Amino acid sequence: MKKKEFWRVVKFTLFSASAGLIQMASFALFKELLHWPNYLSYLLALVLSVLWNFTLNRKFTFKSAANVPIAMLKVACYYAVFTPLSTLLERYLADTLGWNGYLVTAINMILNFVTEFLYQRFFVFGKSIDTNERAKKEA
Repeated sequence: MKKKEFWRVVKFTLFSASAGLIQMASFALFKELLHWPNYLSYLLALVLSVLWNFTLNRKFTFKSAANVPIAMLKVACYYAVFTPLSTLLERYLADTLGWNGYLVTAINMILNFVTEFLYQRFFVFGKSIDTNERAKKEA
């Protein structure tokens, strides 16, 4: 793995961890304080973390100058598939089988981390990596 790609993975991991903190904190808020069901708490927490993660990774990890609405539409397509599937998994494991909601959310977050990196790296930003002003200054 080239040094640049290694650091890209490190940045994605750190930004994803910060998004994970946002997701877990908001999940806890919705579940514990508002007493919403697991699947709804998960869904709204996921939306908040996606917005955070997309913004940071576009600017700093992939350094993309790609059209923001088009890039966000591509991410929305990913989540149009991932969200219903992971929400159903959340609901089934936590609400039907009685698994710990935090454990199930963590499992979904790991699945999301791996698949989203690959999707963003090769599809969303693949042709526009290192094209923003920050990347040009570093070159």
